[in-house]
Amino acid sequence: MGHTIPRYSVEGVRDAEIRTHPLSTEDGLTLHLTRFRRDVCDDVVLLVHGLTGSSDMFIMPEHYNMVSFLLDHGFTDVWTLDSRMSNRYPYNTEDGDRTLEDVAHYDHPAALKELRRHIGRRRIHVVAHCMGSTAFAMSLVAGTVDGVTSMVSQSVALIMRVPAWSRWKADLAPPLLERVLLGLDPRMARAPRFSPAWALSRVVSLTHQECDNPACHMVSFMWGSGWPALYSHDQLSPVTHDRIADLLGPTGFHYYRHIRAMIRAGHAVKYDPTDRRHAILPDDYLANAHTRMPRTPILFLTGERNHVFGDANVRCYRELSRHVPDMYELAVVPGYGYIDPIIGKNAHQDVFPVILEFLERRAV
Repeated sequence: MGHTIPRYSVEGVRDAEIRTHPLSTEDGLTLHLTRFRRDVCDDVVLLVHGLTGSSDMFIMPEHYNMVSFLLDHGFTDVWTLDSRMSNRYPYNTEDGDRTLEDVAHYDHPAALKELRRHIGRRRIHVVAHCMGSTAFAMSLVAGTVDGVTSMVSQSVALIMRVPAWSRWKADLAPPLLERVLLGLDPRMARAPRFSPAWALSRVVSLTHQECDNPACHMVSFMWGSGWPALYSHDQLSPVTHDRIADLLGPTGFHYYRHIRAMIRAGHAVKYDPTDRRHAILPDDYLANAHTRMPRTPILFLTGERNHVFGDANVRCYRELSRHVPDMYELAVVPGYGYIDPIIGKNAHQDVFPVILEFLERRAV
């Protein structure tokens, strides 16, 4: 295989019928579900990406990806959602105050409605990463989705904990940078010389000597604390490292503001309690979550070296289990970080079997 992989390629999934299903949200966006089907299956899996990611993270050709792994191990009807947070769309960088509430209120209900239109009453299992996981947990608490048989929450859910450096960046960087930039992009090194974007990329790279990929440096600056922050280099194939800007794209500062509010609260909260569009959603998603959350078993999964959200999922598991024992499970993967449990070259050996075992037990 060459080192150049076309963006949005599906060549990583073999021997499956692949179809794309557009859907419309209540607030007027077009999103897409992609179906990877080998056979009829009573247990359908829906994969949900995080902020600035896309469904590409689940179908990567350079390693044994999650969609192929699930198809090969009995879950023969797998779907991926590209929500409004996907880098396949321009939505992340458009003007406006998009928040995780929009995803929880509009995207997930529309996606599950479209999914149900094709699969009927079969069981749905959700595997969600990062802000996709947080937003889906918000959807469960708010009751905008139901009928989910189980969920795997990767990296973070309702509790928000970040390293001190990340907290500082969340507090100061958006109000300072948005005066001169429309957003942040891993590809800023390609901006015209001496432009604000180019200059920021140069400064960030000066503080990241761990590799020679400026996109890798920028994603560390955008989302975590570490060298690098989102993964360990030794967990990625060289191909993945070279195309990290294809997998993790740009965003404006609007989502940062909502994440900052959650960091300050320590857990998922509504960004603007006065926003009438989201009046049906709770102001505080953790308060009484044990009574609001449907009886959906959740596996809280995280890497041992998560330098983006730390032990947030460990704490979320402990908090929810205090009220509803035996409904929730925890898996901390040794040697892994924030996103390499999904995109790591050996994730099919170290991580995917953990997810598979949970799904198999819940497929009853």
